[in-house]
Amino acid sequence: MRILVVEDNPKIAEGIRKGLTENGFAVDVSLTGFEAEEMASSVDYDIVVLDLMLPDRDGTDVCRNLRRRKNKTPVLMLTALGSTEEKVAGLNAGADDYLTKPFEFEELVARIRAILRRGEPTESRTLRVHDLELDLYTRQAKRAEKKIELSNKEFALLEYLMRNPNRVLTRTQIGEKVWDMNFEPSSNVIDVYIANLRKRIDKDFDTPLIQTIKGAGYRFGVMDDNAVG
Repeated sequence: MRILVVEDNPKIAEGIRKGLTENGFAVDVSLTGFEAEEMASSVDYDIVVLDLMLPDRDGTDVCRNLRRRKNKTPVLMLTALGSTEEKVAGLNAGADDYLTKPFEFEELVARIRAILRRGEPTESRTLRVHDLELDLYTRQAKRAEKKIELSNKEFALLEYLMRNPNRVLTRTQIGEKVWDMNFEPSSNVIDVYIANLRKRIDKDFDTPLIQTIKGAGYRFGVMDDNAVG
């Protein structure tokens, strides 16, 4: 899942970026409202974490402009101003939720997860495909009751694959959702992580879940006749 963090304080922005990355998200950072609008309009983010007080424009203006552009990306507004008027202004501008500074980082992650769950058929904390389970809260994976250790990036990659079962995903799509703006499309980093993930979740099991689709990308689910691993 890819997040855009809009925060003009570099230290705070880096702290949020680091924390979200450790929780399995791909994170881009913008220090200004103008840049944030351009980035949000050119990249398919899953959520925007938007500070209210920005140097070049108000966060509510940024949110309002995104909505005017028909951008439906969920927005979580951050602010040191906790008055009801400020919250109402942000929500009326199109924000999906509001978090007042200072906040506990665990609450930020929980609110992001809650927003991302909206619109899904269920609000389960666990993703399941075949006999593989991924707990989004404890960040633990297990297959047939066997626990599987994953790095932060492996967890993020597996989460994306499991959210899109039986769908052919191109390397570009995977790169856009699992890696940040520094991702180099011509590199083989996705193939390397896919290979590592195969060792974790497929190697010791009879039914492979990660399939390579020649000339297209990867598919996650039970093997069919059109897939070659």
